[in-house]
Amino acid sequence: MSEMSVTAYQVMWNRLLAVVEEQGQALIRAAFSPIVRECGDISAGIFDTKARMLAQAVTGTPGHINTMAEAVKYLHDYFPTQAMKPGDIYMTNDPWIASGHLNDFLLMMPVFRKGQVVGFTSCTSHLVDLGGLGMGPEGADIYDEGLLVPPCKLVDEGGINDFLVEIVKANSREPIANEGDIYALVACCEIGARRLVEMMDEFDVDDLMPLAEHIIQTSKQGTIDAIAEVPAGVYKNAMLIDGYEKEIELCGTLTVTNEEMVLDFEGTAGCSAKGINVPLNYATAYSVFAMRCIIGADIPNNAGSLEPFKVKGPPGCILNAQRPSPVAMRHTLGQMTPDLVYGCLHQAIPDRIPAEGASAMYDLPMRHAPEVARDGGEQFAVELTHNGGTGARPDKDGLSATAFPSGVWGSQVEITEAVAPVLVKRRELRAGSGGAGKWRGGLGQTMEFTAANDAAFIVFLSVERVNHPAEGRAGGKRGAPGRMRIDDKPDLPSKCEARIEPGETLYFDTPGGGGFGDPSQRDPALVQRDLDEGLIDEAVARNTYGWQGVKP
Repeated sequence: MSEMSVTAYQVMWNRLLAVVEEQGQALIRAAFSPIVRECGDISAGIFDTKARMLAQAVTGTPGHINTMAEAVKYLHDYFPTQAMKPGDIYMTNDPWIASGHLNDFLLMMPVFRKGQVVGFTSCTSHLVDLGGLGMGPEGADIYDEGLLVPPCKLVDEGGINDFLVEIVKANSREPIANEGDIYALVACCEIGARRLVEMMDEFDVDDLMPLAEHIIQTSKQGTIDAIAEVPAGVYKNAMLIDGYEKEIELCGTLTVTNEEMVLDFEGTAGCSAKGINVPLNYATAYSVFAMRCIIGADIPNNAGSLEPFKVKGPPGCILNAQRPSPVAMRHTLGQMTPDLVYGCLHQAIPDRIPAEGASAMYDLPMRHAPEVARDGGEQFAVELTHNGGTGARPDKDGLSATAFPSGVWGSQVEITEAVAPVLVKRRELRAGSGGAGKWRGGLGQTMEFTAANDAAFIVFLSVERVNHPAEGRAGGKRGAPGRMRIDDKPDLPSKCEARIEPGETLYFDTPGGGGFGDPSQRDPALVQRDLDEGLIDEAVARNTYGWQGVKP
């Protein structure tokens, strides 16, 4: 390979990044649902003719991006390439193929140039309501949870499958939003295909495969080199989480060699009777993301850099749920897997691993109470996303009210009130919720919700870190647990369906992240800053951190 060809590949690689980012932005701008439009719950990517992911949009969640990387392989094998026509788009929301639950639609589009398939574009986003019992953990099986669409052709040579769209609308409490989101997904695929062809025309490239091989092999080798810097060995970790009917033990064994990392969920508890079970594709997506954040973090995320990471688990364990297990709230446990992984990695590279964080997104699906529809009242379905604090890092404080590992932006107050009859009375950082340490855990947040009219609404809770808060590391203290309650009634469990009557207030506190290091070693200037900013109180400053100053 000549120096000029390497330079040309780099230029084309940069163009691919621009293409996928435009894809992602097109999806966000065109989407109807706030969880997509305002929170970025999406993925977008470009694939070669072997269905290998070459590039992904920066905007997006690991649960969408890394599952998309495998789902496109499935659809590529399911639909013969030779039968594809320009303008065709394929889709599914099958949880075990796409993104782990029914609400995520995944699309794949063949890209044609000079009459030949030269690659594929793909994207995923969350549709707010697919019928059934809704976005809650109460389903007994997948059939309770809404409409499942098997792999099918959504667009045939540029013509939308109107009957399929009507079926989706007929099975939703938000039919217009669903229709708009489907068209946004289609636009995302189409803009990616158009820009990819334009790039190939500009560089006079008839075959994308040489560039693909360069991207994948370079990324793979860089990742293997990064893995080789981690001491080889077998590292085990287990953690207790809240669960539904009872607490659940997640177990992980991480085997590190000079060329790969293999995570095994052997020993993890069996499935729940409720919809918190996790298909392996989703558990893999977040587990691998956690490893990628530490190992070769500067290497692009594509088929090459993903290949050296492997995840497995016994069929039937809660992180490898089998059909037809209910999985609507699979993110609750799936997003706990990074902390499971980090408990293993801390044994190998302790100076690089953060403390535990809130981890699981504090998702808050809401909809009108059943009688509202019967009485002709305002109907709605909305899904709010909020976050707790991340764990402190070995050399920095944790981040407050920040989405890790999901990456989904927090729902905005103004948007929430504009799309649903819900009033947000309060939203602020939760003082004192970050775990103490040389480096303090990130803070959670506290919110108050009430009905904006005289009708009750339903909230579906499926969160973690209520009974088992984030642990500190290296002497750091725990973060504060999450807490939910209605007025002065007893606290709500972490998984339930709650009804908020007119005039009642839902208090919603997200957890804090764990601290890192001995709190007595914290810089007094940082303690003073936290005190001045109201992040801790004077009692904590004196009793936990040994603060000796006088608050002005």
